[in-house]
Amino acid sequence: MALYGKGYFLWQIPKVERGDPIAITTRAVDAGISHILIKIADGSNWVYNYDRDTKFDYVPPLQNALHDAGIQVWGWHYVRGDNPIGEARLAIHRMQGLRLDGYVVDAEKEYQKRNKDIAARRFMQEIRASFPDIPIALSSYRYPRVHHQLPFEAFLEMCDFAMPQVYFEQKHNPDEQLEICAEQYMSLNSARPIIPTGPTYSHAGWRPYADDITRFMHKAQEMGLDAVNFWSYDYATRPTMSDLWNAVSDYEWPNEKPTADMPERLIGRMNQSNFAHVADLYNDNAAHVNAARTVVGKQAIAHWYDNLLNTLLPGAQFEMTGKTSSQNTRHFTWTASSDKGNVLDGKDTIGLRDGRIQYHYTYFTISQSV
Repeated sequence: MALYGKGYFLWQIPKVERGDPIAITTRAVDAGISHILIKIADGSNWVYNYDRDTKFDYVPPLQNALHDAGIQVWGWHYVRGDNPIGEARLAIHRMQGLRLDGYVVDAEKEYQKRNKDIAARRFMQEIRASFPDIPIALSSYRYPRVHHQLPFEAFLEMCDFAMPQVYFEQKHNPDEQLEICAEQYMSLNSARPIIPTGPTYSHAGWRPYADDITRFMHKAQEMGLDAVNFWSYDYATRPTMSDLWNAVSDYEWPNEKPTADMPERLIGRMNQSNFAHVADLYNDNAAHVNAARTVVGKQAIAHWYDNLLNTLLPGAQFEMTGKTSSQNTRHFTWTASSDKGNVLDGKDTIGLRDGRIQYHYTYFTISQSV
């Protein structure tokens, strides 16, 4: 189940609207919130938003109220990697009992220790084996190149989304940081669609301006991202944060996704295996660049697609795995599978002019099908 629109991470249910599910839901509906991500576990043995003394689980009443209002409910889980199987089993137990719409793994400083990639893979294998059809996301640092010790690839290989924490603390440049974040995530081998998380809290004397939050959402829209999150519902609903809550609430996210963007149209036509139909998306003097050569003109581009679709990857099924946008430029990743070969690392950039493709740089390798 994909996410679209504005969402919030929720940390401690009892500390929001005194834990009243109706009050929490009413406020979310009034703000146009499309999804809430609730903390359900911490580590390998701590069930979260659950009162151990009274045996009361705060999640189901809120989940039911939110679902009744048409709001998606996901669960998130802070993990450390010292006991990955135990953490996975707790997540599985919690998710199965709650029947949530999706699951978010929150991996941070503990996963920057050496050799934690093994723990990440063990954890994700357990999770994905139990939930083959539930969407899974990774929430972690905004810049993979800065936090290169964290095994981003090991997590994202079995995730459907990346939810980078674009908190821009001590600064007020959300648009710049979101662009850098997206570029770094999209350059990963396991690139996934991005749903960034912005800050609606204060820390060490710093807090974002309301205009920062508006610009953050506007930039996400401009980049073609389907959704955004904020940390967190707990902080943003405090009286001292009302300007930040109002900035999110007042921002009008479109009710529906816009008409298919060019990367989606391109992938769609490639799946029809009609090379001439694909070439019609290009301007007459467009340039198509790959590692081997550059071709110019719609006829030469059609010939290139004829070779790709009918010789190299006949009958292939293409799938876009991630995308970012900036004005007339699109960066996207993709995969392809056919009886003759597979592509797992497609990374393309296209430039648009007058609604068609003017230049297209593509990179991919074809591995032989077994």
